[in-house]
Amino acid sequence: MKLINGVTEIYLPKIEQLYEEAFPEEEKKPFSMILEREAKNTVEVLAAISEDSAKEPEAFRGEAITAKYEDMVLLDYFAIDAECRGKGNGSKTLKALQERYGKQRFFLEIERTGVPAPNAEDRKRRKKFYLSNGMKQMDYYVEVRGVEMEVLTYNCEITYEEYRALYRNVYGKEIEDTIKKI
Repeated sequence: MKLINGVTEIYLPKIEQLYEEAFPEEEKKPFSMILEREAKNTVEVLAAISEDSAKEPEAFRGEAITAKYEDMVLLDYFAIDAECRGKGNGSKTLKALQERYGKQRFFLEIERTGVPAPNAEDRKRRKKFYLSNGMKQMDYYVEVRGVEMEVLTYNCEITYEEYRALYRNVYGKEIEDTIKKI
């Protein structure tokens, strides 16, 4: 799996459409905010594409939107195109992301498991996917914009204070103020 700049005429519409379809409204930041931060180099908007260009040149598989501050990288949004799920594309893309950010502290959030929710089984499946791909759970939970989340990291530790600092420095105090430790 190859990760390339997604802010192109070809990939940006696909990424925005997948973003709108894949994430619940309460978890989405305005896409314009993401693009503003991308222009400031604090966010990367990446397209995951097939490496097998002989069979399917530059085939779009999914998107990854990362937020970067100091030595930390938050995988803020990660989705595989619906037609490409269940074929190993998620694991290959996550591995490519872990390699891309290997010298930095790489982490992500998932909706909290173990609490009543209409999508409880999806949450468990998602957590199992990340844990089976080398992520580990931190010992704290957060609430972001009213959604309870678990923080998962790859070969590192992230304190709650560092977590908040990334949000403050990438997205500003307005978004940081929607975060609390639970």
